[in-house]
Amino acid sequence: MTAAAAARSILTQLHEVMASRMYPQGKLDRVVEIIGENLDSEVCSIYLLREGMLELFATRGLEQSAVHVTRLAIGEGLNGVIADRIETLNLAEAAAHPDFAYRPETGEEKFHSFAGVPIVYRERAVGTLCVQHADPRRYEDVEIEALQTVAMVLSEMIAHAGLVDEEAGTLGEALTGPQMVPGLSLVKGLASGFAVFHQPRVHIDQVVADDIEAERQRVYRAFDKMRDQIDAMSSQAEFGTGGEHEDILETYKMFAYDEGWSRRINEAIDSGLTAEAAIERVQQRTRMRMREIDDPLLADRMHDLEDLSNRLLRIVSGQLGTAATQGLRRDTILIARNLGPAELLEYDRRRLKGVILEEGSLTAHVVIVARAMGVPVLGRARGIRGIVRDGDEVLLDADKAIAHVRPSQQTIDIFAERFARTKERQAAYAELRDVEPFTRDGTRIQVMMNAGLRDDMDALPLVGADGIGLFRTEFQFLVSATMPQRERQTRLYRDVLDAAGDKPVIFRTVDIGGDKAVPYVASEEAENDENPAMGWRALRLALEREGLLKVQARALLEAAAGRSLYVMFPMVSEPWEFDAAKAVFDGQLAFLKKQKKILPEAIRYGAMLEVPALAEVLDQLLPRLSFLSVGTNDLTQFLFAADRANPKLAERYDWLSPAILRFLRRVVLGVEGSGVDLRICGEMGGRRLEALALLGLGFRKLSITPAGVGPIKELVRKVDLKEIGQVMNEWLSSPPPDMRAALQHWAEERGIDTD
Repeated sequence: MTAAAAARSILTQLHEVMASRMYPQGKLDRVVEIIGENLDSEVCSIYLLREGMLELFATRGLEQSAVHVTRLAIGEGLNGVIADRIETLNLAEAAAHPDFAYRPETGEEKFHSFAGVPIVYRERAVGTLCVQHADPRRYEDVEIEALQTVAMVLSEMIAHAGLVDEEAGTLGEALTGPQMVPGLSLVKGLASGFAVFHQPRVHIDQVVADDIEAERQRVYRAFDKMRDQIDAMSSQAEFGTGGEHEDILETYKMFAYDEGWSRRINEAIDSGLTAEAAIERVQQRTRMRMREIDDPLLADRMHDLEDLSNRLLRIVSGQLGTAATQGLRRDTILIARNLGPAELLEYDRRRLKGVILEEGSLTAHVVIVARAMGVPVLGRARGIRGIVRDGDEVLLDADKAIAHVRPSQQTIDIFAERFARTKERQAAYAELRDVEPFTRDGTRIQVMMNAGLRDDMDALPLVGADGIGLFRTEFQFLVSATMPQRERQTRLYRDVLDAAGDKPVIFRTVDIGGDKAVPYVASEEAENDENPAMGWRALRLALEREGLLKVQARALLEAAAGRSLYVMFPMVSEPWEFDAAKAVFDGQLAFLKKQKKILPEAIRYGAMLEVPALAEVLDQLLPRLSFLSVGTNDLTQFLFAADRANPKLAERYDWLSPAILRFLRRVVLGVEGSGVDLRICGEMGGRRLEALALLGLGFRKLSITPAGVGPIKELVRKVDLKEIGQVMNEWLSSPPPDMRAALQHWAEERGIDTD
């Protein structure tokens, strides 16, 4: 009998066994007999995870008295290694393996060859299946394939058919106990909820095929549909940015048309599996190979294949869509490999409490949007999709870059205390909503908030901000599959102005390109950027793509009809760039005037100081400006030549470094007496200790995240500007060894909380 025929015979007989009324132990005993007979094996044994140990549950060929007696720790013996590493072993001489563990009660000393595979359920080993022979020999690949196929069927039986006594803790603490998963903090904050997979797992209800040819046709149709999807993605990307995005699509196409992949799925169907089970069977093999790959580039390609397998599985099962389409039923921590900004915005913000990504980076678009939404995000959480199960309780501590999965009661209690303290602070800040932030010496400080989404405007009255100091218009571009039409842009800007009422809104023109690439706007220069943050982006790209800026200019002018319009240009390096951008607006203003459209009653233009070079020509630019905003995020990385997306550098350079503070002081002195409003835009202004330093430097207008408005208003009321200004001047003239520590000590002496 061929291996494929043997596997098919095994599946048919296993299906009959599971449909019978036989008690669980009897089913297991019958299973090892079936496998042994069909594979002509002298020994066949099943070990299952019970109370954290692998226990011999059934055997053909070993001593029956060893059943439920022989137990192995995870990592102990050959079966323990298989379960620990989730890998296959194929040995001609079992005793020669360094992890071989002899158990005399089993009587296995007379058997030499050994082959074992893990029984995997939801990416975790819940047991092992092994065969042994007296003659030393390595098992053929087709025999190993048959064992792996049977193991997959067994995993479904264990999970669904009562073969394992779950009340006795058979699945063990390894599957149910607390786990602490480290990662990279992408958006800080605390959150608790229940795990929901962004792409819900496809539950395979039927493993054994009734009609093999029908299953094959289902797979063929699914492949055709998947290939059409990949081709559509590729055609849309013809106007894209190239580079990594293009490489990923090329890899997808390579796998989508790979005959070897489709052949392996067909072979699994030949063994008697349904289309879904065959895809999952091949996918399990891919996961095992991924664990053996040290080359990160090759590992990424295997991840791409797994993504495509998931896509194919969803197509063939008809279980399309994400968890967002099904709706969130309770407080949720979303689990995903990666996530796009548009996908994040599909979720109910009342239920979505946090996000954990297996990958993710500090500059990913989804991080920008999540920060605006106030949703904590943990990235680089390796293996999270294998550790957490759907519905598990999760405590997300993005402040400390840790997720607690299935937390202990002690961890829950500690987390609850931190939550309570946070709630108390938030309640105290909420009381300041209608309080104007005056310093102790009577100076009014303007505290505005940053926004980028229509929904962000709900926070304006809730936090009591003085207006929107930075509205990031690029968010609409980042979450769109195509260029947003002028009507859509106009509608968004008008809605934002309506929501703001009589409070000002400063619209920053689109800042895309570089590390915020969108597939429908590309340039040859951007494709070749080795350092995107300092490349062809923001105003540089907008001036090249004048049509893009013209459309946005007209949309802003029409939306602000009869009202004041504030426009800010990003990443201005020299005065002529500002002049060129303003000329585009002037042209559109003249056009609308000819059309007898209602015009804004006033237009005020400003620039962002992010590029240090602009500080050297402020005397030339200031006469053209109404306001100037210092963008501390980009400014810091440019001053230090330190990419803020690099985890090794992200925390290395301090905002309270004398180099930054002296630079900012120069800007304050350069703007003094010009009549130009000066403000800070960026995370620096939203941190209490850094905000204290900024007040000491002479900044009186801050634009920060909505969550930071209350804390900064509370801080302002404790500050004497003359006192902090004097000490900052002294420190900048002769910096202390640790500026942060010095300022912290100064604040503590005056009872100013800076946390």
